[in-house]
Amino acid sequence: MGDVPLSKEFSDLKEKLHGLLVDKVNTTPDWSQYNDNEQKNLIRQFIEYQINTNFRSIPLNKIERDRLIREIIQEAKGFGPLDPLLADPSISDILVNGAKNVYVEKNGKLYKTSITFKDNHHLRNIIERIVSKVGRRIDEKSPMVDARLPDGSRVNAIIPPLAIDGPSLSIRRFRADSGTMESLLKWGSVSAEIAQVLEAAVAARLNIVISGGTGAGKTTLLNSLSAKIPNTERIITIEDSAELALQQEHVVRLETRPANIEGEGQVSARDLVINSLRMRPDRIIIGECRGAETLDMLQAMNTGHDGSLTTLHANSPRDALSRLETMVMFSGIDLPERNIKSQIASAINIIIQVSRLSDGTRKVTKVSEIVGMEGDVITMQDIFVWEQTGTGVNKVMGMHSSTGIRPKFLDKIVAKGIEINPQIFDKSYRHTYLTKNGNTSPMPSTPVAAANKTRDEIVKGTTLNVDLLKRLKR
Repeated sequence: MGDVPLSKEFSDLKEKLHGLLVDKVNTTPDWSQYNDNEQKNLIRQFIEYQINTNFRSIPLNKIERDRLIREIIQEAKGFGPLDPLLADPSISDILVNGAKNVYVEKNGKLYKTSITFKDNHHLRNIIERIVSKVGRRIDEKSPMVDARLPDGSRVNAIIPPLAIDGPSLSIRRFRADSGTMESLLKWGSVSAEIAQVLEAAVAARLNIVISGGTGAGKTTLLNSLSAKIPNTERIITIEDSAELALQQEHVVRLETRPANIEGEGQVSARDLVINSLRMRPDRIIIGECRGAETLDMLQAMNTGHDGSLTTLHANSPRDALSRLETMVMFSGIDLPERNIKSQIASAINIIIQVSRLSDGTRKVTKVSEIVGMEGDVITMQDIFVWEQTGTGVNKVMGMHSSTGIRPKFLDKIVAKGIEINPQIFDKSYRHTYLTKNGNTSPMPSTPVAAANKTRDEIVKGTTLNVDLLKRLKR
């Protein structure tokens, strides 16, 4: 994956031309007045002139010449060797372990690429360019940082002495089509029934926590649910590194700030949550709860800021409750354990568990309801679950199903005038999925059943009409 390795002659020429370009830019006083496209065109003209006049003795065919110009522009204006990877929409993660080891994730699988950096100093320069664009820094005093690319992709970097074998860079790609419920339906991450219930829960202003492991799809689902918030509401988002891509008109995006080189000026997520309460929000969305801000979020949910959403790292809905309890303790306020649990039980309505399966696909694996307290225990019940039924060729087979429990939050949804067929909560109900032609059909329960089920049988078994899908796509 990537271009063929460079010859020494090609690399030397590239280094010389890049040095000449840097000198030229540094001695051009009005360089900053040109926009990015103009600067790229000027760089192209400068390199072509140098090749045609001062380096005519070096033979270059058209492919080599084009590559030389492209890579120098990438070094000067882009992110160097990373640019072709960032331009590939099929890549979901880019992982750089030192200058000579670059991996990518495609379709849930990791692959090593042929792309390399010249050395660790070269990689370090690219990292510094990435983080400086969002006002962050990385150096020996602050050797790890979270940042983002202009397209919203999430970046984490760590350098020596913490990274023993050289700078390490991790980029979680932002997908332009990942913020819609239609995308989740298309990927089979949710059934049409689960999508309908979650959309209704957002409209009814239920408080929702999305739980899952790293790379499970928490932010993708958060984007999808946030897109269902009415355009008339004022939304405040709080993130460590801005990733949410809400399209509503009335959105205020807040981002935490690390301390400066003197150790001052830090603005934490907790600071922003407290401040957001003074900004007259209709909804508060916290990209991820990690610490003391959890208590303030719960208090906001309990004091009229219904319909708030957040994510956290946990392996199950029950684990998510334990994580919430632990993070409330980070606030420094000495609350009895039962009071903490009571705050959680009264604030949160739904926990959605998302998981990344062994074949790389991402699924909503549980939708659970917080019911209340029994003694000192928070009670909850699973409403929908995903059940694995077998394995195919590089594919995990399974389907979503209802547990047979009618959720208490359904009354709140109905009270808002939102209609939901109560039969979808029956244990015998067959969940439906989006097909290639945009219709819905039941998911066969096993690979054998899938092979034997004809198209006519699928159409006859359809239990959800296309009108629902059209509404979910909006």
